[in-house]
Amino acid sequence: MSKELTLGFSPCPNDTFMFYPLVHNLVDTGDLVYRERLEDVETLNQLALKGELDVSKVSYHALGHIRDQYVLLRSGSALGRGCGPLLVATDRINPADLRGKTIAVPGRYTTAKLLLRLFDPELDNFIVMPFNEIMDAVLSGNVDAGLIIHESRFTYHGFGLHKLLDLGEWWEGETGLPIPLGGIVARRSLGVETIAAVERALKAGVEYARAHPAEAARYISEHAQEMSPEVCTAHIGLYVNDFSNDLGDEGVQAITCLLQRAEQAGLIPPSTVPLFI
Repeated sequence: MSKELTLGFSPCPNDTFMFYPLVHNLVDTGDLVYRERLEDVETLNQLALKGELDVSKVSYHALGHIRDQYVLLRSGSALGRGCGPLLVATDRINPADLRGKTIAVPGRYTTAKLLLRLFDPELDNFIVMPFNEIMDAVLSGNVDAGLIIHESRFTYHGFGLHKLLDLGEWWEGETGLPIPLGGIVARRSLGVETIAAVERALKAGVEYARAHPAEAARYISEHAQEMSPEVCTAHIGLYVNDFSNDLGDEGVQAITCLLQRAEQAGLIPPSTVPLFI
């Protein structure tokens, strides 16, 4: 008999690109059947915090809060160089001048927010909103600055916004490591065999997607809302890379470094549970 698992991922092009083969049975999934649930990343974080998804994309910040319940998988991550969150505003100002002022962030448990707290703990007056509403909030003056992610990093110029800080550049300069944004987790209660089967299927799916990039075009466009094909392509090119196939030693080192720094700053609870099965 087949076993159904809930699978959460975002409608962003990098996720729909990577998960297309898995949810459309283009790779061997054994006796596992995946019931997809597409939500923005902060909703996925919240669902994982409640333990409501078997397998899900989550922010690495959220991972720091769910390590006892979920194990990290080695495929499917958004991790790389030159892909970090950007702090933007309508005027060119020093980020330190934003202390005490309002900053829109794309979720309480996003890695973007965690990185900004690590960069400057005195930046702490946050307003949480969906990532696709942040630029409008900055432009309207409802907030003093915004922390943008995903496709917004390709389009903010066209809205007349100014980049105050690239948190990816900051992280890479601080650590020499790629920036870990989001990864795929599985509930520990699924058991080692099921988790290993999920990991094999996910890795096969990522490899299939990268080998057949045009096949998922319609599926991606169905979920990309008003994003142009050019931005979709740029988005996938930036966030899907060799780390998406397998984290490797460098990827694991980057994630471990982020979690350790977050623990030391008191931003996530400490844990002694191994990240992987």
